[in-house]
Amino acid sequence: MKARDWPRFDIDTLCELAGEKVFARGQAYHSAGHVDILALEPRRVLAQVAGTEDYRTVLEGRDAKIEGECSCPAFEGWGFCKHMVAVALAANAAGDNGTAVGAGALARIRDHLKAKGVDALVEVIVELAERDPALFRKLDMAAAAAFEDETVLEPRYRKAINEATRTRGFVDYGAAPRWASGVQLVVDGIGDLMPAGRAGLALRLAEHAIARIERAVDRIDDSDGHCGALLHRARDIHLEACRAARPDPVKLARDLFAREMEDDYDTFYRAAALYADVLGEAGLAEYRRLAAEVWSELPPRAGGNRTPPDFSADYFQLKGILDFFAECDGDVEARIAIRAKDLSSPRHYLELAEFCLAQDRKEEALHRAEEGLWVFEDEQPDEQLVFFAVDLLDQAGRRAEALTHLWRVFQKEPSLELYKRLRRLGGEEARERALPHLEARLAEDRPTPWHSPADLLIRVLMEETMFGAAWTAVREHGASRGLKESLAKASETSHSQNALEVYADRVEELVGVGGNYNYEEAHGLITRMGALRSASEQAAYVEDLKVRFRRKRNFMKLLG
Repeated sequence: MKARDWPRFDIDTLCELAGEKVFARGQAYHSAGHVDILALEPRRVLAQVAGTEDYRTVLEGRDAKIEGECSCPAFEGWGFCKHMVAVALAANAAGDNGTAVGAGALARIRDHLKAKGVDALVEVIVELAERDPALFRKLDMAAAAAFEDETVLEPRYRKAINEATRTRGFVDYGAAPRWASGVQLVVDGIGDLMPAGRAGLALRLAEHAIARIERAVDRIDDSDGHCGALLHRARDIHLEACRAARPDPVKLARDLFAREMEDDYDTFYRAAALYADVLGEAGLAEYRRLAAEVWSELPPRAGGNRTPPDFSADYFQLKGILDFFAECDGDVEARIAIRAKDLSSPRHYLELAEFCLAQDRKEEALHRAEEGLWVFEDEQPDEQLVFFAVDLLDQAGRRAEALTHLWRVFQKEPSLELYKRLRRLGGEEARERALPHLEARLAEDRPTPWHSPADLLIRVLMEETMFGAAWTAVREHGASRGLKESLAKASETSHSQNALEVYADRVEELVGVGGNYNYEEAHGLITRMGALRSASEQAAYVEDLKVRFRRKRNFMKLLG
């Protein structure tokens, strides 16, 4: 076989990345001709796929190394999508020589444009700009940057930033990408000022853009994080402009410190480290002085303390700033003291203990962890802090103390993970003690639509493969639907009848609700049921479904 005959993308890997159902849908898209390949490069494929709307899809890599992205909602929510599968199959069909029909629309466009004169190209671009406000804004800014004086240029750029960031009411999820795209063009235009020697102007405009984007955040459905990306892009331009313009380092330190302390969107998070090369010794010293001054005014916080709300964010911000400087100094004691000033939650104790352990101070780490458990013993247990202390005690050969901590928390707020730790350290004796405790709690707990008291007991019994006892608990106390299905799948071999009853109930529910996705899930359960009983019993069951649900045509198609 010739090298070019090998498929560009490995089919088995595609199927594994997408899953069988998504892969099949991608095959259908490819077969239906929904893929238009725009560029076919050695390790990159760019395509447009027609779906509910046209989606831009990029694949990178070769063979079993496949990465990429798609502009469709499915990629954002679940990753590798049917459009990516379709593009991969289209690229395989095109081959490496790229001569297949549609294997390089951008290449054809590029060749066509090269054949035109400059004047013709200018007319094409101007015509497009007349129809596309975002492109017009970008080209207008670029032209102004090349020819205008800054006294004229700055107001024009500020107006463009204001126009791009204006929301005109609430921007919903569907409109957010278009809004963000327009802002992105303007922000990138600010970056284009620096090659023209206008770094000072770029700095001021980047600050204006950041302020405008931050004002817009509350009026946008930013589920996909567009605003955060725009803020960080504007911040990067601000940093680049600072490096070129070299503002006064002390003044810059004061400005950055104020921005970091007031920052609600992490735009200037850890600014001292990020801007260190621009701040230099003088700027960093001023930054440190400002942080230490505010830090000295904050009272230490411990469990049970009530601190005014105005201080809550300051502890977090200042700890990060001062820790950066202490780390630069190599001062471990200072870094421990910084973390020890705010011990107002179990999580803070855990962070301190973990830091001590990372510095090879195991005894101090254990002391801090146990101190946290003692301080917050009357509050909701923090399992991670418990597990941290238990692991260190076990490593030190102090298993009895570790078990004491585990039992204290398990009796107060049991969980499956706590049980696993108890079982590992305490053996069968732990099981014999834990099961009666869980059963006794059932009398005190009451079921709700969102909570089944017996679920934890059943999960523990499943962990022990005590399936008979687990099914007894289900009958006597009930269980959540998902847990019953998990138990059914885990115990199919030994308790097939119980499993069949659970699967049958789920099939009724899925088919009753309707929808192709539910029908497919129901069909999968029906197939699973066929392996648990005789062919005649299964045939009778399927026939009964056909009679009762005969009006649900898509479901009937799946049954055959």
